[in-house]
Amino acid sequence: MLLLGAPLTVTADSHVQAALVSETLAVTPGQPFTVALHFKIAPGWHTYWRDPGPAGLPTKLTWTALPEGFTVSDIQWTKPKKFTVSGITSHGYENEAWHLVTVTPPKEIPDGQKSVGLSAKAEWLECADICVPGAADLSLTLTVSGSVIPSSFFEPIQAAKKSIPADGEKLPATFPLTLALAFLGGLVLNLMPCVFPVLGVKILSLVNLAGHDRRRLVRHALAHAAGIVVSFWALAALLLVLRAGGQQLGWGFQLQSPVFVLTLTVTLLLCALNLSGVFEFTLGVRGHSGNGDRSSGSFLTGALTVALATPCAAPFLATALGAALTLNAGPALALFTAVALGLASPHLILSARPRLLNFLPRPGAWMLTAKQLLAFPLYASVAWLLWVLAAQVDGDTLLRALLALTVVAFAAWLHGQRANATRWRWVTVSAAWLLALAMLLRAAPRPADAIQWQPWSPELVENARADGHPVYVDFTARWCATCQTNKALVFSSKAVREKFRELGVITLSADWTTREPRITRELARHGKSAVPFTLLYLPADSEPIVLPELLTPQIVLDSLGQIDIQDRQPRTSPERAEQE
Repeated sequence: MLLLGAPLTVTADSHVQAALVSETLAVTPGQPFTVALHFKIAPGWHTYWRDPGPAGLPTKLTWTALPEGFTVSDIQWTKPKKFTVSGITSHGYENEAWHLVTVTPPKEIPDGQKSVGLSAKAEWLECADICVPGAADLSLTLTVSGSVIPSSFFEPIQAAKKSIPADGEKLPATFPLTLALAFLGGLVLNLMPCVFPVLGVKILSLVNLAGHDRRRLVRHALAHAAGIVVSFWALAALLLVLRAGGQQLGWGFQLQSPVFVLTLTVTLLLCALNLSGVFEFTLGVRGHSGNGDRSSGSFLTGALTVALATPCAAPFLATALGAALTLNAGPALALFTAVALGLASPHLILSARPRLLNFLPRPGAWMLTAKQLLAFPLYASVAWLLWVLAAQVDGDTLLRALLALTVVAFAAWLHGQRANATRWRWVTVSAAWLLALAMLLRAAPRPADAIQWQPWSPELVENARADGHPVYVDFTARWCATCQTNKALVFSSKAVREKFRELGVITLSADWTTREPRITRELARHGKSAVPFTLLYLPADSEPIVLPELLTPQIVLDSLGQIDIQDRQPRTSPERAEQE
């Protein structure tokens, strides 16, 4: 007999029913069989695929108990659907989902053993206009038999197997179009803030060499293109190998590593300082003679271009790169190669047709100005990467990273001063200025109209209310697309920011990204189990106002309009007032 326990395990307030089911009623020694994590999903809700997209989390299945000698595969993902919530496109499942796993029993099962049990913990994210993390502890008990006995789930599981994309599956009618889009995507990458400065410098080098040996131009262009293509291949191969090993990774996976993000930040900062003239270091074509004319320099510049392109490629080429991850190695590498060739094409075209350079001004002082201007998109990219790093590390680590960048910048400047006979005097003065600047930045007040978020706690709410302040509490999570849309929409409004400053509103962020238990309990206290959830405490009211899940600036302003500034009085107790 097959013992499934409860037919469906349901988490509290969940919109997903989860169960662990098998295609067979019995286990046969040495005979693999399929077990499925089966979801029944409420209308209007969805869960996520292995590569959810910019928002969302993939479903996880962690085996907590397996019989001795049994092995299990990773989830075999069926074909997902596309969902667009608040303008963000994700991949996942609605109504019903089958997450298939192959279980392989040992060739011998001890005599007298009548049954085997499997247990696993399932974790998922269910979303509609709001998102709710779900989890369930599931178990499955099967009898041991010498023959295969299909279960009632056999047919649905077989149907689900047919929807698993076959290795290398592609639609012949759409794959050429995907290749074309990948090439165009790589071409447009040249205009992205991370990449454009490097392309600009290479074009300036071609302008400088215009009129010289054309073969030299072509040689450097081919070396540059080779650096781009080989680097793309290396990065794509690493991604495909790691995914084949069972890791759930998508394009841009390297940006999930704080070490990589910091390394890329340092690289971008050095490139920006180089363009600004702080120091000189050239990998590409520098002139028509000397070490700067080595093709290896152009190859390394191409590799650097790919490193700089990865932050921009992740969101911009989501369609083409997402398609590549559903194909086998051959077609996938073809897509990556198309992106690489698109990225390399401007330099190749200009080298093959140097007459196009005649449309640019002749070499002169303007080239230095253009070079310096190209540094500012890189500085902006450094700022963006630091924002990414801030979400991956704690405050102390972020501070150390910022100090490290300061030291790097100082070292670059010192490198640029090496020809100065009085450099040690300048070193002393510059070190003093750096320390002074660090102290000023630490003590500098923040802009008056900026929203300053503090981590939420019940104590902060009570203290702020006791002092007569309105309190705005945002229950949010980084994986919640609606949360980010609400915040961007509401606080992009100057009227909202000014009203918050005028009323002295205290803004608290209850970040549920890591399932903080205290936040979970607070949500439950208000009868909620999902984010976004927003509370506004007014000075005169004992209970907070619960704002809608989807916010607009006007909704927030209308709620704040109930406050009379003249009547705001602190609720400080006499004892507290005496202490103050």
